[in-house]
Amino acid sequence: MAATPSKQMRLSILDFLTDGSLVGLCDQLARLTGLQVELQDTTGRVIRKAGATHSPDGKQWVLSDAPSTLQGLGVTRVPLRLAGEPLGALVLGPGEPEAPDDGRRRVESVLQLLAQTAGELCEQQVELQHRMKEVSALARVGSLLTRAPSPQRVLEVVLEQALDLLGMDAGSIMLLKERGDGTFSHNEEDLQLALSRNLSQGWLEYPQPLSKDRLFDKLAMTGQIVVSPNLAEDDRVLLKERAAQEGLAAALHAGMVFKNEALGVIRLYSREPRTFDDAEKKLLLSLASQAAAALEQSRLLTMEQEEQALQRQLSLAADVQRRMLPRGVPNFPQLDVAARYIPSYELGGDFYDFIDLNGHFGVGVGDVVGKGIAAALLMASVRSSLRAYAQDVYDLDVVVGRVNQALCRDTREHEFASLWYGVIDPFKMRLTYCSAGHEPPIVIRVPKHRTPTLADMDELTVGGMVVGIDPSQRYQRAVFDIKAGDVLLAYTDGLPDAVNFEGQRFGKQRVRDAFLKCLQEKPHASAGEVVERMLWEVRQFCGLSKGRSDDKTVLAVRVRE
Repeated sequence: MAATPSKQMRLSILDFLTDGSLVGLCDQLARLTGLQVELQDTTGRVIRKAGATHSPDGKQWVLSDAPSTLQGLGVTRVPLRLAGEPLGALVLGPGEPEAPDDGRRRVESVLQLLAQTAGELCEQQVELQHRMKEVSALARVGSLLTRAPSPQRVLEVVLEQALDLLGMDAGSIMLLKERGDGTFSHNEEDLQLALSRNLSQGWLEYPQPLSKDRLFDKLAMTGQIVVSPNLAEDDRVLLKERAAQEGLAAALHAGMVFKNEALGVIRLYSREPRTFDDAEKKLLLSLASQAAAALEQSRLLTMEQEEQALQRQLSLAADVQRRMLPRGVPNFPQLDVAARYIPSYELGGDFYDFIDLNGHFGVGVGDVVGKGIAAALLMASVRSSLRAYAQDVYDLDVVVGRVNQALCRDTREHEFASLWYGVIDPFKMRLTYCSAGHEPPIVIRVPKHRTPTLADMDELTVGGMVVGIDPSQRYQRAVFDIKAGDVLLAYTDGLPDAVNFEGQRFGKQRVRDAFLKCLQEKPHASAGEVVERMLWEVRQFCGLSKGRSDDKTVLAVRVRE
């Protein structure tokens, strides 16, 4: 059977002939009756058997070059029809058959039945091919659900299939605006052109809608099929004259709805008034539904790809941030140093740093407000400023003051950081420090002949407010004499702010108690053991509590015996 012709092409019995059986039947009737029996196409040309050898194109029938000579009186012509349209005819020549008296009437009756049967078979064939074409189109759109190409490609395929299957002349696809949170507007006035075929720019850009109060779009977005067989006679139509100027006579609208959420509208138009049967409406509804699903799938895949790209960038940034932390500690035989940084996200706002200052040991701990990318960038700025000024300026209060001025100059009002910076002179056994609103580090002096108590604990609080708020802020520095066995613990607020299942904070008191308990149980604990013990105490307190905690940084310095 030949391929199904377009609805706008004139069909012929030639489109349905395969093995030549209908031609052979006519030939056998002619032999039985002794009369001429012909199968003719719509132009009146005779279709005959190809004979012993098939026609050059492999068919078992051939079409004559000229119209049949069977015309005039005594000739019976029985039309072959499909949905009322002529396909050709069965023609009985003049004369009486070699049969009983009513032989001609019987032959004519056979031809009538044969023509009716042939018409029914052709109609079934057309319907079958049309359904197969519909299934093929739906399968093609459905395959987009698994391949999920770009949204634009999804819409192109859907509009092409809809115009082809329904025999429509023009169309467009309108999509609703997407909000910032990824959802779609519910207002039909927010429909925007995504794709069109065979429509003028003037029609597409005209500010008024086709229907009054945008009724066609409103109904379509609820999942209904909107039909206007004749726009010129439809009272719902607002732009009758413009539609006539555009050459549009009938319209068919369907909403693209996914999980009760309207994504857009498919608008199809015909140049001639026409009606639409239930099968055509269901087809468009299926196409629109699958289009919505494929479009949503494509959008989700695009979002996933963007998220993966962002995650790759975050991983690279996190790697850069990790490389900004000290890889080791300067070589000072008198000092045992250890530190751990645990970000709550891939990127964090805490930092610590070790600086070799020509025989002196500089140590800094900072905590930038916030989390994530912004905090990481701000952290890098604070660390860079601290390192730059620490190399050139001797007085710690001036160093912190310059870091503050640089941060105030480059950041907004709500962006600030806490900072503690100290320098140890291992020869004079002296710690000079300055705090900028940071959690005060703790020093525990471990006596040689007894375990430490609260009386052996000091906090290093001297300094000023956080950096990044007031460029005129002045800072103070202080000096603390250290001795062999002293242990310094510096940390960020992620330690005391950690919470358990009941919402209780670990708190500063627990930090002090855990630090003292560690050195009471093991007076000679190394700096690394102190750091790990503090983190273990926090984990024991919090357990696997839900939610993300703040970044945590713990740093310990022990003066060797």
